[in-house]
Amino acid sequence: MAHIHLPDGSFTLLWVLVWWICALTLIGAAIRLAKKGGLDGRKITVSAFVTAAAFAVFLVEVPLFGGVHLNLTPLIGILVGPVLGSLVVFIVNILSAATGHGGWGLIGANILVNFSEVMIAWLTFRGLKQVTGNLFSRAGIATFAGLFAGNLVLVAILLISGIQGVSQPLPQVLAGLSLIMAVNMATAILEAFLTGFMVEYIRRVRPGLLNGGRP
Repeated sequence: MAHIHLPDGSFTLLWVLVWWICALTLIGAAIRLAKKGGLDGRKITVSAFVTAAAFAVFLVEVPLFGGVHLNLTPLIGILVGPVLGSLVVFIVNILSAATGHGGWGLIGANILVNFSEVMIAWLTFRGLKQVTGNLFSRAGIATFAGLFAGNLVLVAILLISGIQGVSQPLPQVLAGLSLIMAVNMATAILEAFLTGFMVEYIRRVRPGLLNGGRP
């Protein structure tokens, strides 16, 4: 959902490098943390599953508001956390660029956008545990919060980087970005409900996936 769907050449080389460096720094830190904490075979398996699912969902266009797609990034955060989740979004963005879903130069920026969704959803889902025991509500709120954060990061990156060939005044740019964000957040409501149902289903059939592997 929150994804920069622009071709290569949209950002200057400087900003392409800046966002790639930030993303690779994040990925490097995630790899070190994963090695330091030990790799859980169960979570690696789940990570592989959500990688495939997220990539498939990226390619499926929902015929709403001119065409949007779901992300599953909040679900990734809920199931595998931010460390493995960052590696998942890295792989998904590489695969997506290979199929023409955004430019290669924008992968760095998109990793940061998607990682913010993973991280905020994970934090929100865990934080709400002390507030409510309703898993559907926790997952739904966490999903909406994560996707809202991703949209803010997306808008910030576009405003900071600028888009080559676009010479619109700032108020007009802000109006266009606000419209994109509104469409994305409308879709986020749909994804929040779907994620809530998926998490409830997982609780019934494989509860160990939601509590660190304990049945």
